Formats: sequence, C-alpha cells, structure tokens
Amino acid sequence: MLASVFAYVAPALAQSEADRLREALRSATAQTRSLEDQRTTLQAQIAEITRARDALKAEVTAANAKAKKAEADYRAAVREFNDRLEERNLALEKWKDAYTEAATVARAKDAERAKFESESKAYKASTRACTLKNKELVIAGRELLQHYEGVTFGDKILAQEPWIGIRRVQIQNLLQDYGDKILNQKVEP
Repeated sequence: MLASVFAYVAPALAQSEADRLREALRSATAQTRSLEDQRTTLQAQIAEITRARDALKAEVTAANAKAKKAEADYRAAVREFNDRLEERNLALEKWKDAYTEAATVARAKDAERAKFESESKAYKASTRACTLKNKELVIAGRELLQHYEGVTFGDKILAQEPWIGIRRVQIQNLLQDYGDKILNQKVEP
C-alpha cells in the first residue's frame, strides 16, 4: 500500500516539484528581467552622467584656456603698459635734460648780454670822453696854429734876444701850456 500511495503521490509530488521549479524559474526570470531593466537604467544613467562629465570637462578645459588666454593678455597688457611707461619716462628725462640745457644756455646768454651791455656802456662813455678830449685837442691845436701863424719877424727877433730873455720865457711858458693841454687830452685805456 505504501507503494500504491507512493505511486499515487509520486506523480502529484513530481508535478508539484515541477510546478515549484517552474515557479522558481518564472521568479528567477522575472528577477533577471528586473535586474536587466535596472542594469539598463543604470547604464543609461551612467552614460548620461558620463556625457555630463565629459561636457563639464570640456567646459573646464575651455574655461582654463580662456583663463590662460586672459592671463596672457593681461601679462601682455601689463608689459605693454610698462614699456610705454618706460618710454614716457625716458622721453620725460630727455625733455628735462633739454630744458636744463636750454635754461643753462639762456642763463649764459643773459650773462653775456649783461656783460656786453656793460661793456657797451663803458665803450660809449669812453667814446664820449674821447670825443670831448678830441674836441679840446682840436681847440688847443687851432690855438697853437693861430699863435704860430700870428708870429711876426719881430716876435722871432725878440724870442732870440739874449740879454733879458723875457720873450723867450713867455714863449717857453706858452709852449709848456700847450704841451700840458695836449697831454691832458690823452685817453687812458
């Protein structure tokens, strides 16, 4: 009887074992599909994140390139500014030197002008003095000529008269006076 029960139960048991295995297979297939769906979803998310990461990397690379270019432009601008500043400073120094030289030349020219004006005044005063002395010398010369032209034969004999010699003394005094007048007109340098 046991065998008949076993024979009767065995196919039911085998059928329930097959059902259970089928159910387990269905459950495993459903889990596999679910896991594959999750894996596909995760792979899609990974792909999206990778694309976003790559886009961000590209943006960072572009931003770094822009920053490097901006830094290079800034350095070039600073260098150009410093060069222009140096050129301006050199030009300013040249202008200062030129101004100093011009001021020195102007002072020297003013000193020369003042010296020449002083010399000119001295020469003019000397010329006036010479002109006055020349006029007085001409007057003394004319007086001497008039006196010489006015000498008569009698005056000559009286001048040589040996006993009294008055006329000779008068003539010598007259000649001495004219000599003094002429020497007084001498211009001192």
